[in-house]
Amino acid sequence: LPILFPQQSGLYEYKIFGGLADCPPKLCADVYMDLDFRKQWDQYVKELYEKTYDGEKVIYWEVKYPFPLSNRDYVYIRECREMDVDGRKIWVVLAQSVSVPQCPEKPGIIRVKSYKQSLAIESDGKTGSKVYMYYFDNPGGMIPSWLVNWAAKSGVPTFLKDMQKACCNYSKST
Repeated sequence: LPILFPQQSGLYEYKIFGGLADCPPKLCADVYMDLDFRKQWDQYVKELYEKTYDGEKVIYWEVKYPFPLSNRDYVYIRECREMDVDGRKIWVVLAQSVSVPQCPEKPGIIRVKSYKQSLAIESDGKTGSKVYMYYFDNPGGMIPSWLVNWAAKSGVPTFLKDMQKACCNYSKST
């Protein structure tokens, strides 16, 4: 168990398997990486942008939390690569929180200091995509169990539906 849960944090790590019908993998990756477009379709984005600090592209993302909870923000690096694995094209996105002195914490917003995400997207063999995501963050503060349960049961499926809709609208907006 120490290898699977090195931090013994008591926090959840999420593994998500899903499919996006009629959304080819390159389109999914493009939509996922397009921060400006995400502001249009993701209702939880309060602020989202990319800046370069000391030669490294860093993303700042403030997420709306339901009242009476404080919003959370993330400062992280991210990379997307298109890979060829035994003739299969797989798009891989890796993201991880970083500490950047030029991006200090803001009053009233809780900084998520521990965040890690891995995303793999490949063709479903038809016109859509298979998606795998590993996700961990420590949101800080006291998160009520109802919100954790909502995120697991409703938030993730809703995100995938919103992402699918965004893929369908992407060509129209770019």
